[in-house]
Amino acid sequence: MWRWLAVVLLVSVAAGLLLTRASPLPAGSFEGLTGDVDRGEITFAAAGCASCHRAPEVADGPLSGGQAFPSDFGTFYAPNISPDPAQGIGGWTDLQLASAIQRGVSPGGQHYYPAFPYTTYQKAAPQDVLDLISYLRTLPPDATPNRAHDVGFPFNIRRSLGGWKLLFGGDDWVLTGDLSAEQTRGRYLVEALGHCAECHTPRNALGGLDRRAWLAGAPNPSGEGRIPNITPGGLDWSSGEIAEYLNSGFTPDFDTAGGEMVDVISNTTQLSDADRAAIAAYLKAVPVVE
Repeated sequence: MWRWLAVVLLVSVAAGLLLTRASPLPAGSFEGLTGDVDRGEITFAAAGCASCHRAPEVADGPLSGGQAFPSDFGTFYAPNISPDPAQGIGGWTDLQLASAIQRGVSPGGQHYYPAFPYTTYQKAAPQDVLDLISYLRTLPPDATPNRAHDVGFPFNIRRSLGGWKLLFGGDDWVLTGDLSAEQTRGRYLVEALGHCAECHTPRNALGGLDRRAWLAGAPNPSGEGRIPNITPGGLDWSSGEIAEYLNSGFTPDFDTAGGEMVDVISNTTQLSDADRAAIAAYLKAVPVVE
């Protein structure tokens, strides 16, 4: 009997190790594609990379990282993603960088914490990812060292993130059904690039997004106030008013964006009028949460 128990235990451990292993992108993911720097600049804005990876309180500075992101699991610090070959991503291949962006896997084969929204970016089109990488390589390098996350046991066991990815890493769309071309584009910008849900959707006890309350607002991880409900149940602005807010930062009442939304607006301002209208069309179409 004990032998069988030992066999079952060994099989369970082996299955667990297999299921939780890091899985980078396959080698041929970008075959036949060429990155475009100009398109990559727009993707960079849509994905909000600078908002997290610029040095704290340094406007238009290099992507040297260092910003702190508190959570219930510890405090995470954005890494250096400048082209510096030692501290940044200058020595990484395109495939390694894409695997980090879309799979949350480091060049050394470790899982990244989902404070980095790779579960959102995994829906991005390969061409957009390659364009983004091409643009990142044109930015100024910076040799600022990365800061270690302040995460205690058991959350510092990175292998366990493989199980987290199995639970919350699906690449299916939230808004489905018969969508117009504009709504489909808006869905891509919100659900695949803009990662709006990472802030505007509440999380469960394990840190996964509660898709039943998609974009319905959530506690601010900093502990200051609450991030608002942007479904039609909480945001009664017209599509035009939403698009204007994403362009100018002015609300229909002529108030201005504050807090983290200042960075978001600085990104959406760089998008086209059509893309801002598409985001608005998507927000008007998501399920109402009162």
